[in-house]
Amino acid sequence: MLLRDIKNTYQDIFESYDNPSLEDHIQKIIELDAFWPYNSTFFCVTNTKDLSFEYVSKNMSSCLGLDRAAFFKGGMKQFWERIHPDDVEPWLNALNDLMKFTLDAIPKEERKQMSYTWNYRFKNADNNYVNIIQNTTPLTLDSSLKPIIGLAHYTVLESQIKLDITATAKLLNDKSEYETKYFNNFSQKLLTDGISNRERDIIRLLLLKKSSKEIAERLNISSHTVDTHRRNILKKLKLTSTGELVALLKSSNNTLI
Repeated sequence: MLLRDIKNTYQDIFESYDNPSLEDHIQKIIELDAFWPYNSTFFCVTNTKDLSFEYVSKNMSSCLGLDRAAFFKGGMKQFWERIHPDDVEPWLNALNDLMKFTLDAIPKEERKQMSYTWNYRFKNADNNYVNIIQNTTPLTLDSSLKPIIGLAHYTVLESQIKLDITATAKLLNDKSEYETKYFNNFSQKLLTDGISNRERDIIRLLLLKKSSKEIAERLNISSHTVDTHRRNILKKLKLTSTGELVALLKSSNNTLI
């Protein structure tokens, strides 16, 4: 997905109708950052209307080896360029569904009490992809009470950890406890939505260790057609072999089929 496509989709999700002020919030956060210890987390104030960072904490450099001043200047576009290409589509789907859920299901007076979490892989200064879990809490809502500016907290995990792209929305209730209002696994959703019924038939038979010839006989199609479906399945799922497909299905408890 091209950067301009990401920008268009992102702006559609976070379309706003005014320019909320952040001066008080930013000043408090800057003061806090001066005393915040170095660790594997960092935070930013994000302005989704202007596609900018209102503030980037000092720990971004220690977590990712990247110049925080450059990200402050380059804004979200520079940040997006470092998200793993395979994660862009499910990440955008997650943002879109979270916003839709908020506007459809959360009363306006409760939206400042929401907290949102999602994840993706991100390229650090060594050009290695690490996992980032991002939690964003609204600081300011626009005139339609749509979350538009937030405090984003990023936790950096090792690249060896395999994480599906998921999204969660939680509400701070009357007991000052967060309760989950929404959860979705977008890696699995992308896989499920992308596979046709015929491809599912073939996947089931592949799991039974059937050859292309045996699958062709069972489904009353040619071996050539079976092989074409197999190639398409691997391409859609970004896999290189049937062995990887079987491993994927085992890890997802066969929910794909």
